[in-house]
Amino acid sequence: MSLRILLVRHGLSSFNLEHRIQGRDDLSSLTEEGLRQASATGAALAELRLDAAYSSPLRRARHTAEALLAAQGGGLTPQLDDDLLEVDLAPWTGLLSSEVRERFPEQHRLWREQPEALELQRADGRAYRPIPELLAQAQRFAARLLASHDPATPGGQTVLVVAHNAILRCLVLALLDLPASGFRRLRLDNASLSVLNVTPAEPGSARRFSVQIESLNGTSHLHPEVCAGQLPAKGPGPRLLLVRHGETDWNRQGRFQGQIDIPLNSNGHAQAAAAGDFLRRVRFDRAYSSSMARPRQTAEGILHHHPGVPLTSVSDLVEIGHGHWEGRLEQEIAAEWGALLADWKRAPETVQMPDGETIHDVWDRSLRGWNRIAAGLDAHETALVVAHDAVNKTILCALLGLSPADIWAVKQGNGGVTVIDYPDGADQPPVVVCLNQTTHLGGVLDRTAAGAL
Repeated sequence: MSLRILLVRHGLSSFNLEHRIQGRDDLSSLTEEGLRQASATGAALAELRLDAAYSSPLRRARHTAEALLAAQGGGLTPQLDDDLLEVDLAPWTGLLSSEVRERFPEQHRLWREQPEALELQRADGRAYRPIPELLAQAQRFAARLLASHDPATPGGQTVLVVAHNAILRCLVLALLDLPASGFRRLRLDNASLSVLNVTPAEPGSARRFSVQIESLNGTSHLHPEVCAGQLPAKGPGPRLLLVRHGETDWNRQGRFQGQIDIPLNSNGHAQAAAAGDFLRRVRFDRAYSSSMARPRQTAEGILHHHPGVPLTSVSDLVEIGHGHWEGRLEQEIAAEWGALLADWKRAPETVQMPDGETIHDVWDRSLRGWNRIAAGLDAHETALVVAHDAVNKTILCALLGLSPADIWAVKQGNGGVTVIDYPDGADQPPVVVCLNQTTHLGGVLDRTAAGAL
């Protein structure tokens, strides 16, 4: 029982090409390149059965949805929904980005640094805040979507949503129950694909549904060659690529590993090689891994294409200590620690592993290690970081504005690639450029082993 939500931003538009502000006016149209991107996205989704498709009524999104669905081949037509309209930037609509920066310097600064605080004026003189208003709109759409496609329905459903940059970012925030201040932490490129999974919450949870980000801002499907030379472009400030180690035999078996030093299996080595091929055109200046074997072997597989890049072990990045659970299958743990295992699934922030760690322990040390790496990078540098499921999840939850209670909200596939930029330096808020990209491992969905976290 689950609901899979596929979020697609419209393809390249005429205003995107000209660097003009679009907002919710319907002045911008889909370019030939945007049409190609839409068709490529549809082809990448051809193996999926779509149960419904929704689109913004603005033509750049509507034409993207129509071209995508034609290429996907499922016979659907998009349902147009006004709650998917783009952010209302009426005073700026049609202006070049450079004109906004020159004519409205203080408002432009707020839009860039604290968009949720930006205040504009409507034609009638009334003041309004575009991002909080848009988040409320996204919350309305999310509520109606979940009512129409109940995640508890047997068999599961897959729903496509095609819209715009700002409204889709707000929809991610709405589904994760995050405030408007999280808006600038996210990035969504033209024709990018993001996948969210909604399932019934664990018994005893305060929420009705649990939401998991499977991936964010995937763009590899837009290129004939699956290669990270086509990752979203790096801007100013350092960039870090966070990778989960490849598969082990214990991942495949569903056995809790923790700090037992299990090496990669043959498939894990193949995943590391695939990640290395995917990342071969990225210029790495430095590389770091947990001091355990499985992330180190994964990092070495990636660095095969980058001779001369030093690999540094970081003890703060070792996997969570599961204590007495290590080496055991879930059913074995359930037999001896059934209530604690149920708490781990429902409220992981409350659990002390038997003779092991808490998620708060992992949160503190993994962020300490991550922040030290980020602070040591120059603005032009890119670093590779390879670690573990729990470690990566705590880092990403912190970067997204989530808490230790939310670790199940982030998926990390074996060999999956996440990109983090610090456009204003490592002491300023980061941007999650893309999350858990696994296209290099086959298809746009993450089909790697779930493991036993």
